[in-house]
Amino acid sequence: MPVLDREPSRDSGGGDGLPKLPLPALKDTLDMYLSCMKHLLTEEQFNKTQNVVKQFGAPGGVGELLQSKLMERRENKANWVYEYWMNDMYLNNRLALPVNSSPVMVFPLQHFRAPIDSLRFAAHMISGVLEYKTLLDSRSLPVDYARGQLAGTPLCMEQYYRLFTSYRLPGTERDTLVAQESSVMPEPEHIIVACKNQFFVLDVVINFRRLNERDLLTQLDKITRMADSEQEHLPPIGLLTSDGRTEWAHARSELMRESTNRDALDMIERCMCLVCLDDPSGPELSDTTRAMLMLHGGGVAKNGGNRWYDKPMQ
Repeated sequence: MPVLDREPSRDSGGGDGLPKLPLPALKDTLDMYLSCMKHLLTEEQFNKTQNVVKQFGAPGGVGELLQSKLMERRENKANWVYEYWMNDMYLNNRLALPVNSSPVMVFPLQHFRAPIDSLRFAAHMISGVLEYKTLLDSRSLPVDYARGQLAGTPLCMEQYYRLFTSYRLPGTERDTLVAQESSVMPEPEHIIVACKNQFFVLDVVINFRRLNERDLLTQLDKITRMADSEQEHLPPIGLLTSDGRTEWAHARSELMRESTNRDALDMIERCMCLVCLDDPSGPELSDTTRAMLMLHGGGVAKNGGNRWYDKPMQ
């Protein structure tokens, strides 16, 4: 899996003391495959498929050889399927991230009497995010547990610890998950605030002190005033991150030719997270409309450029 760690780290797919993911028996896998194919193929096609599966699973055949390699992999890896899952489900996928890949969550509807109230809410949210990151940094976040059939089983927490220290770098054939974990390359102490399709750096830790909500509100107010300035009205490059992954990789390569662009991209890619201050999208919005705005910003006509989809948390 193309994860670029600044220094060696534990296997991202597992955690200490957790049970290893089971490896189904070859027969169970083949039976499940045929059960699925039966509903998708004609009788003639299914009969041919059965013959192929029978040959594949024959004693001493290719199936048993591959199964033995998977068994060996399971012994040597914390999670034998993690790399396959990450690559096939995400990094190899060339589709655009919004709608196709990136999940969203809709907050309870808020009612603001004045613009400053929305900024006050944003400052409160940022403060909560920083407190949550403190829990992650100190490894104090309680272990999560599975529900349903596996209720009570402890879950791997490694994904949580990369929420604020990783970045999805676009590639022409495969994306790369870049993890910033090193004493040489310290973890980020800034966030990016997107406002009117422009991106502003907000240092949230200064001289080892985390900004309080009042300071955050002051900085957010300054940012919104700057965003209103005609001098700040630059092309909405955030739209590029909503394109297909290969197309965005080519566009990013063009941007990287300019030193100013390289510095700007570096600040965005190394930030803890993004906070998107969107323009109003109309009167009272339904839950469905608000979910769509969270998914894609409403497109070019609304807040589609006020996003940066390569960051895990925005």
